[in-house]
Amino acid sequence: MTIHMVKLCVGARSIADLKAWQDARIAAQRADGVSRARPYHITRFAPKRAEELLDGGSLYWVIQGLVQVRQRIVGFDEVRVDDGAKCRISFDRKLIETELAPRKAFQGWRYLTEEDAPADLSGRDETGAGLPPQIRSELIAIGAW
Repeated sequence: MTIHMVKLCVGARSIADLKAWQDARIAAQRADGVSRARPYHITRFAPKRAEELLDGGSLYWVIQGLVQVRQRIVGFDEVRVDDGAKCRISFDRKLIETELAPRKAFQGWRYLTEEDAPADLSGRDETGAGLPPQIRSELIAIGAW
């Protein structure tokens, strides 16, 4: 059974910020000689449900209090850092915009079932894709999108 993760994207104000951050991380990996550079995130603990996440699961990023985008999870690795072992979550490079879904702040990540995951924008009229999330939210609220 496929499950997903939802996580706050701390410090990012937009999808473009997330993309720029990940592009910089990929460039640094390539400069270090990594041939298959991928975006990744380091977290304190490895998920207990890793197999279900690797069965087509994605990480849904919360930016400015809204789930806005997702990335397919492609792997988990243990990495050593100064303060011990951590988990590196690797992603597909493609960022897929989703329907907006409000989320309150939380620590770490949360699991997300397939039924509770916001739909991709590619599955509906995409005239609002690329608009700032505040404008998309207002259009949805007044029923104009």
